[in-house]
Amino acid sequence: MGSKDPRINAYIEKSADFAKPILKHLRKVVHAGCPEVKETIKWSMPHFDYKGVMCGMAAFKEHCAFGFWKESLILNRDQSGERSGMGSFGLIKSLRDLPSEKMLIGYVKKAAALNDAGIKVPGRTQPKKREPLTLPDDFSAALKKNAKARKTFEEFPPSKRRDYIEWVTEARREETRKERLGTSIKWLSEGKPRHWKYMTAKK
Repeated sequence: MGSKDPRINAYIEKSADFAKPILKHLRKVVHAGCPEVKETIKWSMPHFDYKGVMCGMAAFKEHCAFGFWKESLILNRDQSGERSGMGSFGLIKSLRDLPSEKMLIGYVKKAAALNDAGIKVPGRTQPKKREPLTLPDDFSAALKKNAKARKTFEEFPPSKRRDYIEWVTEARREETRKERLGTSIKWLSEGKPRHWKYMTAKK
């Protein structure tokens, strides 16, 4: 038998009113398609596991997202190709933005079957090694002038440091680079990761 995680109950209750029926529907669909699914929280968002990660959902300020871990093996190219936002079905603002319940349950069953068979998504078995990034001189100098920002940056894991460094160094114009650097220092001084806007707000 599957299991339900009370943390997901709390997550749904803390979500915006428009999101609650969407999240409840997705949760019901996943359990219908895979009765043995186990609920959990990963990356601060509800996830559903069955012999490995299967799918996950999230609520944001104005939309929800729902995605399959092995999306490329579950959805047709035209269904997953053109969309906006994270997840397999783009920005979900109401139940009308989702496929029919029957179709969704079919996708969940397919996702469970893939995990049951131990099939892996091509390209995920051997992640590409990333070269370590060097902290630019201007970034380093700015951090030295702001103790709070420096403390946050130093305590961040390499992936979160990379998010900031790449954002600043990929700017094409010097003016844009300076703006991004200033914003980075401000957000770091507030203890925020680069993509904090896309994280579920805690109430």
